[in-house]
Amino acid sequence: MSNPLVHKIMITLGFLLVYRVLAYIPTPGVDFEVIKHFFDSNTNNALGLANMFSGNAISRLSIISLGIMPYITASIVMELLAATFPTLGQMKKERDGMQKYMQIIRYFTIFITVIQAIGVSMGLQNMSKDGQSAIIIDPAVFTVIAVFSMLTGTMLLMWIGEQITQKGIGNGISLIIFSGIVSGIPSAISHTVTSVNTSEMNPLSVIAILAIMVITILAIIYVELGERRVPISYSRKTIVQNQHRRVMNYIPVKVNLSGVIPPIFASAVMMFPLTMLKSSTNEWALKIGDLLSPGGVVFNIATFLMIIFFAFFYASIAFNSKDIADNLKRQGGFIPGIRPGEHTKDFLNEVASRLTGFGSFYLAIISTVPFIFVNGLGASFYFGGTAILIVVQVAMDMMRKIEAQRTMNKYDILGHVGF
Repeated sequence: MSNPLVHKIMITLGFLLVYRVLAYIPTPGVDFEVIKHFFDSNTNNALGLANMFSGNAISRLSIISLGIMPYITASIVMELLAATFPTLGQMKKERDGMQKYMQIIRYFTIFITVIQAIGVSMGLQNMSKDGQSAIIIDPAVFTVIAVFSMLTGTMLLMWIGEQITQKGIGNGISLIIFSGIVSGIPSAISHTVTSVNTSEMNPLSVIAILAIMVITILAIIYVELGERRVPISYSRKTIVQNQHRRVMNYIPVKVNLSGVIPPIFASAVMMFPLTMLKSSTNEWALKIGDLLSPGGVVFNIATFLMIIFFAFFYASIAFNSKDIADNLKRQGGFIPGIRPGEHTKDFLNEVASRLTGFGSFYLAIISTVPFIFVNGLGASFYFGGTAILIVVQVAMDMMRKIEAQRTMNKYDILGHVGF
């Protein structure tokens, strides 16, 4: 591997190490025995799911307990607003405007984090074990400390994610979620082995869970590697001008255009109200929280529908048919049987819509159906479809980017030596 690639990989690993260290820095003023007892009895509900995405930071009540989800929620809201209001959408396309756009997301992240931190603080004040409260200092002082601690943690995570994206390899936010899930897999495996040894789980159930996981992984790899190659022809003049350069003769359109974003967005949207509901002492709020608990019918249906919505929404942003059509026309390229310009744009939109229709259902099914089975067999969230989907997709994306970086460096070396 070349030095620039090694440098980027080391930067990425360094920032991920900082993230894992932050997960062990506790919020001051809490009794961790009470917290541990509470989470041991809430591993298979909304808190358990949120704990998985945070890399077990919630169960330790770390300063990054809220994870990166407030930032993702803020990004979702801004993307929806940018799609609704043309002025905001135009701001996003301009270089100076993009800086203002990202600044608004950061401010909105602060607002969401503060609201959630206050909710968590109030919930902890009502938590106890054998008469011992989870809070060991003055409740008002703890609320202030918890809000500032969790706000600092979330802002640090946001900064780490941006630094990885700019200076490292891969998407920083996706890698943070990826490393959080991966860090909890050994303990999930250990818990499963213990359950088998204590006869809490049948060995046949473990075999069934492994079979579901293998099928899920193979399905993800098969679909993620799938693409529709739209053929491209070039005029003779263009071919002559580019005879010493490789001209791509097709447009690759992935089956899953939106990648891993829809499941992450859907999880973020579900986590925000669930965190607030579980922190409440109101009887109706707790009932609604139980109704929306992971594994339930309402939760699965809501997740299924939101993934489909976000798949279409994000695909419309990621795949810009107008820019592709304009670039083809400028370069003298055209799709056989399709007139350049507006007709090409409409054709590409139709192809993308059909693929996104299949891709959205694939994402929704992968994120819900395997978890329904493994949850029924007594397994944790780490063996469910969403966790596997994120881990496999992010790993594949990393491999693609490392390979692309190696190829680019190889061409740079050939250029320098004169070949």
